[in-house]
Amino acid sequence: MIKVYGVPGWGSVISELMLTLADIPYQFINVDGFDRPGPQRDLLQNLNPLCQVPTLELEDGTVMTESAAIALMVLDRCPHLAPPVGSPERLQFQRLLIWFVANVYPTFTYADYPERWAPDAPEQLKQNCIEYRKSLYLWLDNHLQATPYALGKTLTLIDVYLVVIRTWGPRQEWFSAHTPNITAIADAVCQRPELHKVLKANEII
Repeated sequence: MIKVYGVPGWGSVISELMLTLADIPYQFINVDGFDRPGPQRDLLQNLNPLCQVPTLELEDGTVMTESAAIALMVLDRCPHLAPPVGSPERLQFQRLLIWFVANVYPTFTYADYPERWAPDAPEQLKQNCIEYRKSLYLWLDNHLQATPYALGKTLTLIDVYLVVIRTWGPRQEWFSAHTPNITAIADAVCQRPELHKVLKANEII
């Protein structure tokens, strides 16, 4: 069985939801506190020297990291969770999958621990990253259909990202006021009964 090393409410929930949609069994191992010295950090660092969540240990012991790579692994086992190869929707899926990790994720890297990167101006770095992240979400909202999912009538792994990011900064109230498409898609994902257990465990619903 796959082992998912993560923290409730953190980025590991994206992998949990992907695996659940694909009906791939996994064991969740909570490493809360991994971002400071201690046994949880030691446990995670033995698998992933970058000490990031999610870190997956696959059935054969192979370590898998990076949410986009995990998404591609899931698609190898469950291809229907992305649009068909050759379709315009497939290209948009690929674009948004990389867009999330290349653009949105770094804003958390710098805003969550600004003192690591700008010890003389941590608050300025934090606020600038948050404002930039908002601009990214506004751009994204203008490129989504919400009919009812991001790429049309069929749920894909991109929708998993949307339901999770809405719970992160700038939080659900801001999304409700500024991003109607992201909000509608996230609401639709929350209605999926097969995801309720994971969503509840991570306090998303």
